[in-house]
Amino acid sequence: MRTKTTLFTVAVFVLSGVVFAESKPSGEKDGWTSLFNGKSLNGWVVKCRPEDKDKIGYWKVAGGAITAETPAGSTHNYLWLLTVKEYDNFELKVKVQTYGKSTGNSGIQIRSRYDDEAGWLDGPQVDINPPGPWRNGFIYDETRGVQVWLWPDVGKPANAKPEHAPAGWKWRHADNGDVWNDVHVICNGTRIKTIVNGVVVADYDGSKRLEDDVHRSHKVGMKGHIGLQIHPGDELLIRFKDVEVRELP
Repeated sequence: MRTKTTLFTVAVFVLSGVVFAESKPSGEKDGWTSLFNGKSLNGWVVKCRPEDKDKIGYWKVAGGAITAETPAGSTHNYLWLLTVKEYDNFELKVKVQTYGKSTGNSGIQIRSRYDDEAGWLDGPQVDINPPGPWRNGFIYDETRGVQVWLWPDVGKPANAKPEHAPAGWKWRHADNGDVWNDVHVICNGTRIKTIVNGVVVADYDGSKRLEDDVHRSHKVGMKGHIGLQIHPGDELLIRFKDVEVRELP
């Protein structure tokens, strides 16, 4: 039975983050649990550097979707929206809406952790890059001391090229209609698989990497929070809905 929840959001400043009141899951079906109730950011926390506290409103709920919107000329650093709960082995499904006019970058963080003292989030990220959607579904490692592509294994960010995208990749912007894209992520042991609009993008085995000393020192790679990214600089409008997770044994 679904319980009644408070209709307003309680925000509490914690260091550089804003924690929203945690709520009961909005429902479960076949093991899937909704991480977003369509009305509030309950169960999520905004993390950013202290100088960006006035920009936490870049994350909001609009039209039944988690929306990240940054104005032109903004000087923000990273702003993250993270689940309060941590996950290790799981499947994640989310619908994503982007626009061709966006010049900013985003992503879906997995098994990650924010260091409030350093003002940095460590862990792997499934890239969502509106200016170059051929990159969507690639896996980048934000972890300090790493910061390279995990898949494709080509090193620094600039080394990823359109030819690394799988044949038949699909992504549609919503400039001319209410279009959404399906992103499916499976994390099981050291393997991370990404599927975008039905096309397998990455099937990555991170053994000896995700569990190495660097990742262990930051307590990421194998377990951590799920998150959504606003990248520094540039103009971004991106929406997320139907965010569901199924934990694996």
